[in-house]
Amino acid sequence: MKVEKTALEGVLILQPNVFGDERGFFLESWNEQTFLEATGTTPKWVQDNHSSSTKGVLRGLHLQKAPKAQGKLVRIVRGAVFDVAVDVRPQSPTYRQWVGVELSAENHKQLWIPAGYAHGFLTLSDHAEMLYKATDFYAPETECCVLWNDQDLAIDWPLEAGQEPTLSAKDIAGISLKEIESQGVLQ
Repeated sequence: MKVEKTALEGVLILQPNVFGDERGFFLESWNEQTFLEATGTTPKWVQDNHSSSTKGVLRGLHLQKAPKAQGKLVRIVRGAVFDVAVDVRPQSPTYRQWVGVELSAENHKQLWIPAGYAHGFLTLSDHAEMLYKATDFYAPETECCVLWNDQDLAIDWPLEAGQEPTLSAKDIAGISLKEIESQGVLQ
């Protein structure tokens, strides 16, 4: 596995070894020992999620507050997305900074997003399917949604000229990270 560090502490782009020939390919999407060697951590996975989205769908930016904060290992099994992690740890030197990477079924890249980060993605292909592991159970009472176009974050979403993303009601109702911070719920 190839590991690429990002500008955000602990957020890593993982490139598994892919073995392919005329029949197709094989890769290990998860190996505890390899992950420990690459990241220095062994998450306890408690939930696997699968989402399907059409082109232009933007999901996020989602996070769960402590004590139910989630780490996520994200990968795409069909299509392509622009995947984003935002540092929402107020004491972090990279607080309010973000990284984005294209994940696709073709490049097989995975993104490790530790607890303490908001997560979102924009579907780039006609259809995309995402699989991700989570380190804590979904807990709606701890969930926050940071506005996808929060001006303080200035995420450079790769939207086509004049394109507006397709959003859920929850994502439309997202609030700025400053508003979430003012509630005193981030650690």
